[in-house]
Amino acid sequence: MEKKDLAQMVDHTQLRAYAVKEDFEKLCKEAADYGFKMVAINSYPVELCSKLLKGTGVHVGAAIGFPLGQTTIENKVHETKQAIENGADEIDYVINIGKLKEKDYDYIEREMTEIVKACREKNILSKVIFENCYLTDDEKIKVSEIAAKVKPDFIKTSTGFGTGGATLEDVKLMKSIVKDEVKVKAAGGIRDLDTFLAMVEAGAERIGTSAGIEIMNEYDKRNK
Repeated sequence: MEKKDLAQMVDHTQLRAYAVKEDFEKLCKEAADYGFKMVAINSYPVELCSKLLKGTGVHVGAAIGFPLGQTTIENKVHETKQAIENGADEIDYVINIGKLKEKDYDYIEREMTEIVKACREKNILSKVIFENCYLTDDEKIKVSEIAAKVKPDFIKTSTGFGTGGATLEDVKLMKSIVKDEVKVKAAGGIRDLDTFLAMVEAGAERIGTSAGIEIMNEYDKRNK
């Protein structure tokens, strides 16, 4: 894989609660300099990052209902639409994990359908965050089956703020259910080139990481 192709799989991440304007300016400059696909941020700094990245080709990705997913469908849809209005090109939202554990699959499908619809209406990419560290394999399979029906653009392993991040087993499991109907994003704990490449080999087509620059530098060292 060439470096530019690797970079185009990176969602360059800054989701810390204490991030300030200078952090977002740094994030956007790095994303543009390295040719990353997207900056992953909370919904508040979307307008700022959209202005900073105008004309660079780097997408602005807003995290919705982040990181717990414990807001209403209506709130998530409103946050989604507002983020899009402010310049978001992609939306990553966290499912209501409690509802999944209650086996309220109709709720999970309705939530997914409403948010994906709001994205499709504006030609915006949608990603559904499972937060697999809290789920059983049966729950991962069930929400993957719902995604295969609703067809968001991506399903995603983790927020990076739970008790665990992406695993190869989860990526393979998710991909085995959605097949080529939906793409898989791996996020959480991916901090070196070997892990990055292993996630891609397992079926991930996008990688969420705050270590994108380190991974690119590691690639350069290996390919001198």
